[in-house]
Amino acid sequence: MIEPEGLPELVDPVLIAAFEGWNDAGEASSGVLAHLESEWKATELVSLDPEDYYDFQVSRPIVEMGEGLTRSITWPTTRLLVARPPGSARDVVLLRGIEPNMRWRSFCEEIIMVCRELGVELAVLLGALLNDSPHTRPVPVVGAATDEGLARAINLELTRYEGPTGIVGVLQQAFGAAGLPAVSLWASVPHYVAQPPNPKATLALLSRMEDLLDIPMPLGELAEEARAWEHGVDELAAQDTEVADYVRELEERKDATELPEASGDAIAAEFERYLRRRDRDSDG
Repeated sequence: MIEPEGLPELVDPVLIAAFEGWNDAGEASSGVLAHLESEWKATELVSLDPEDYYDFQVSRPIVEMGEGLTRSITWPTTRLLVARPPGSARDVVLLRGIEPNMRWRSFCEEIIMVCRELGVELAVLLGALLNDSPHTRPVPVVGAATDEGLARAINLELTRYEGPTGIVGVLQQAFGAAGLPAVSLWASVPHYVAQPPNPKATLALLSRMEDLLDIPMPLGELAEEARAWEHGVDELAAQDTEVADYVRELEERKDATELPEASGDAIAAEFERYLRRRDRDSDG
């Protein structure tokens, strides 16, 4: 159990969380956390004791060797880090980990205890799922919130999914039960190209978070990587007529169900993001 003593005082902190494993198709959501940790040079606050939540025969520790000697062993765990994004007046807590193998309720209680001590005001939980969305179209991002008012306030397209859930769904429900507002955002990853990484889905989650939090999200090379990824999938599909036909079928189905106003909203949101980034760059 983490001891809350010694945790720093933060300014209006928001939590962004993602977990490797079942919730992380194409490693799109964990890719967001890895990207932000690097871009924002986040520093570690605390980590959970892996003995409490992980089966080491499922999530094995990693050994590093040097000249035949064991140098270190890295144990699977969940870490909380903190960063102050450039251009933002608030702190961001990054929760980056592996989906636990056991004691999920205790895991959630420990996370919530730390968030209370840090004064977290909103939790944004990220996930990615396999879907029949074509890789050539904008990545659909849907979500859920701890209450309907919050969902309406942020103009969130709600997921209709019912069925087995992962730690993202359990943690969101636990936040709601504890009276802490939480939102989950899920990116759709094409099931026919599920292997990681998927920079296009990672970029879609970052863009949606920028709209939600009004915090500038560093894109780095993600836009170029997303274009290269899509081009690479185009080339692979062109080599297999069955895959190419299937992608065209998905495109037609997607275009037939896409409302014109939805496309207009997406274009408007992207333009607003462009203007915000341009204004920030000119101010800097």
